[in-house]
Amino acid sequence: MSSLPSTAICEQARLSRDARFDGRFFTAVRTTGIYCRPVCPAPAPKSRNVEYFANAASAEAAGYRPCLRCRPELSPADGLWRRSDSVVARATRLIDDGALDDASVSGLADRLHVGERHLRRLFVDTLGVTPQQVQGTRRLLFAKQLLSETLLPITDIALAAGYRSLRRFNDAFLAAYGLSPTRLRKHTDAMQVEAGPLQLKLAYRPPFDFRASLDFLRLRTLPGIERVGIDHYARVIDGDGAWLEVREWSKGEPALRLSLHGVSAVALPGIVQRVRRMFDLDADPAAIHAQLAGDALLAPLVKARPGLRLPGGWDGFEVAMRAVLGQQVSVVAATTLAQRLVARHGRALATPIDGDLHSLFPLPAQLADVDLIDIGLPAKRAATLIVVAKAMRDGDVGFDAEQSLDEFIASWTALPGIGDWTAQYIAMRGLRHPDAFPAGDLVLRKQAGDGATITEKQLRDRAEAWRPWRSYAVIQLWHAASNAPISNQEPSP
Repeated sequence: MSSLPSTAICEQARLSRDARFDGRFFTAVRTTGIYCRPVCPAPAPKSRNVEYFANAASAEAAGYRPCLRCRPELSPADGLWRRSDSVVARATRLIDDGALDDASVSGLADRLHVGERHLRRLFVDTLGVTPQQVQGTRRLLFAKQLLSETLLPITDIALAAGYRSLRRFNDAFLAAYGLSPTRLRKHTDAMQVEAGPLQLKLAYRPPFDFRASLDFLRLRTLPGIERVGIDHYARVIDGDGAWLEVREWSKGEPALRLSLHGVSAVALPGIVQRVRRMFDLDADPAAIHAQLAGDALLAPLVKARPGLRLPGGWDGFEVAMRAVLGQQVSVVAATTLAQRLVARHGRALATPIDGDLHSLFPLPAQLADVDLIDIGLPAKRAATLIVVAKAMRDGDVGFDAEQSLDEFIASWTALPGIGDWTAQYIAMRGLRHPDAFPAGDLVLRKQAGDGATITEKQLRDRAEAWRPWRSYAVIQLWHAASNAPISNQEPSP
């Protein structure tokens, strides 16, 4: 649940500009009609003129406009509740994915198997706003970021924000912020230079060990599709030659720089969300560590490496196929098999990008009816790959945000050849679920047993105290086992 800290805590955090509370509440000033992040560098207003809101949507619903100086759209998300399996959390993730752009609240409620009135009531009780208000704030703040950081035409920004007409966008922007989009742009200095890639700032809550995430991904790199350097990640993202690159923000701010090449405006929101989830930018390290530090085994690990995140995969199907390829083999062997799969069945681009990016991972339909034994697989594992491809093609399994972890695991383990360990790993990196837990992993059982290999049941029992952040315990234990988290059971993505 999105809860507002006490007034005393909000006051102290606001006056000290405590970055730990950035995104956990917003400060609204009655005399100016503006709401800010608690880290806003503007002179602090008098307490009697201030009121606090748990989220940007509730501040805007109360009639406040976002500050042009601290830019609330850059505030890190409140990951404490958004990543749970509650109805509101799953609904919010669907809204982030654009579920209300072309559908109604009734359709959203149907996807969550609840009534529309009940869903509205849950939103008001939990967030203080309706689903439409959450969507409206999300759209306008994203548009505000594009206006501030890019030179995209206003029409493209309207499309990127989910508006189907420029007039509706202009009207909504003017009603919410009291000025037109063009007037806002005159007050900002766009980061993008003419003819360069579109660049966006993706904020996170520190600490974040970006290099450790790159190390994890580098071990599993698929040449031709992605490139993982010492300080960046790059990847082809569509068949028309669009690609992206992610680096640390050069100014030392807690943010990543996302550079996009050849990306259409309509695709921007989905790409930004996928990058945020891939690099786990909505995590709240303080909350995660507070839970894990209660375990004597994990306490020194999170203290030594507080910035470890849960590295996701770009595409759920790709993660699932690579998980199957990695069953009972090393990461290196699994990656070799994945490279062969791409070489034989990948989608080649007409023109290579940036020298070494030239392919896309196969689609489910491409692999649903082919013989994959020729890449060096046992017949049973090749058959499992076909089963997964057909299930994804037919919609029997998927990665939509309305699923709870239990629902996801149940649907995947119903497939022949997919056991609990594989399904949990796919949930960790494909669904990006913070509480997925492959308890059968041999390295985890050894690490938790302090040298002795404990049983899967013993590990599950111990891990109950790590909920709802068991996936982060997995990453810490894998990292502790080796600087590169290699397991003879852990697959490549």
